[in-house]
Amino acid sequence: MRGSRKPSDRKGCAKRMAQGFEETALSDSSRGFRLATLLGWLAVLTVILLAGAVLKAQEEPQSIDDMTAKYHFLSADDTLAILDEEGKLKGYIEVAQPEEESDDILSFDIQEGSRKKNHVEFHTNRIHGKFYRFSGTVERGKGHVEKDPDYLRLTGDLDIVTVNGETGKQTVQTVRVTLRSFGKSERPED
Repeated sequence: MRGSRKPSDRKGCAKRMAQGFEETALSDSSRGFRLATLLGWLAVLTVILLAGAVLKAQEEPQSIDDMTAKYHFLSADDTLAILDEEGKLKGYIEVAQPEEESDDILSFDIQEGSRKKNHVEFHTNRIHGKFYRFSGTVERGKGHVEKDPDYLRLTGDLDIVTVNGETGKQTVQTVRVTLRSFGKSERPED
């Protein structure tokens, strides 16, 4: 007879079908597990890369577009004023004289000055056998907005150069300085 089967054949067939479904289910679940594992590792890798990028960005100094400002100089009465014109620096340093010498304020003009990215260099004219040279960087200070004290700061080496009038010999005193910008409320009158 053509369509008749023994009951044991049906059980065998059902058993084979159940095993097939079970293998398919195991195969699907292991594929799902592998996909979930892969996605998990991908997420971990993304977090690590993003954290590294954020740390690198924090380590790099912020680029300063314009460093035009007045800065505290060596003493409370001294001022450094810089005008930044697309990387070319102009300005002056006003230095109060000791009372026993004079009540004058000497104004040293910046003769040459430049800024390339955050690197700053300038030197002043000579008055009474003395001039200043600076080499360092401009960076953001602790101030949050331009009108805050210490919004910008210059950090580097300041050379105080004294020239002997008779021999022309230069004596250089190098001082490591951090010059902070004035805040709006503490700015001297222009």
